[in-house]
Amino acid sequence: MNILVTGAAGFIGFHLVGALLERGHVVVGIDNINDYYDVNLKYGRLSACGIDRSAVNDNIPVRSQTHPAYTFQKTDITDLGELTKLFQIHGFERVFHLAAQPGVRYSMENPHAYVQSNIVGFVNMLECCRHHRIGHFVYASSSSVYGTNTKVPFHEDDRVDQPVSLYAATKRSNELLAHTYSHLYGVPTTGLRFFTVYGPWGRPDMAPMLFADAICAGKPIKVFNGGDMHRDFTYIDDIIEGVVRAGNHPPSAAEEPPYYRIFNIGNSRPVHLMEFIRMMEAAFSRTAKLDMYPMQPGDLKTTYADTSALADVAGYRPDTVLSDGVGQFVAWYKDRYR
Repeated sequence: MNILVTGAAGFIGFHLVGALLERGHVVVGIDNINDYYDVNLKYGRLSACGIDRSAVNDNIPVRSQTHPAYTFQKTDITDLGELTKLFQIHGFERVFHLAAQPGVRYSMENPHAYVQSNIVGFVNMLECCRHHRIGHFVYASSSSVYGTNTKVPFHEDDRVDQPVSLYAATKRSNELLAHTYSHLYGVPTTGLRFFTVYGPWGRPDMAPMLFADAICAGKPIKVFNGGDMHRDFTYIDDIIEGVVRAGNHPPSAAEEPPYYRIFNIGNSRPVHLMEFIRMMEAAFSRTAKLDMYPMQPGDLKTTYADTSALADVAGYRPDTVLSDGVGQFVAWYKDRYR
């Protein structure tokens, strides 16, 4: 199958590209490689897929040196002209749209970056899928859409009309836009609400990497809400398995609503933040220094995924034990990232 992955230099996108190539698909990856966080990490991911950094230039395709079925192109999803050319040239059958401006706290400082990437870029992708009759458009949403919802575990039918960050609002907007295109044009769309993804090659602005950096440097970890938080930490391999399985089950006209689905992807085992820190300490054989802070604006106290819908449709069952996942992340961190 001929597949497009946006955000291919990102954490989830990089792992998804590898999984699709292992399954024998032809993959085109795009990413704008912005400087929201260290671009060297992004280029490191590309290098791990056989993409030579020196060959990467705006809107120029680069063939992988290790995977003949993989081509990468540095392209911004806000550039509709370049996106249209890509769709015309490659005749994609399926699209995994993971490119977005991430980060809850950063969205309060740079709202326009989120509007451009997460709204304008998302509409561009929908338009390309509409006009090129894509068989399935799978896109990244977020557990942050649950906002002030206090009922746990979070279910796809819960209220999501009270976001507490601009980032969450843009992700909920994506779901509404996707529903509109599914309804008007019959574009099969599936939105995936990710829950606290962690693992090798993770983002440096997320808790596991921040904790690892602090522990290794002997600096304090910033612990918000006095540590009284629960997160549905989900190992990257389990996330990727869920993404691939969801992609293999496009919604049909017989669904209600037609051609439209939303799935949670999480571990369904929320962990107290302090327990996660203790596991990090054990894996590094070091004691962390802790600085306690109040709850930050835009944060949720608890995330907890009900994944029964994806299990029913696609047989999704996350199976990575937290201690094993943390151990694999720390092993990678020691070996490669440091």
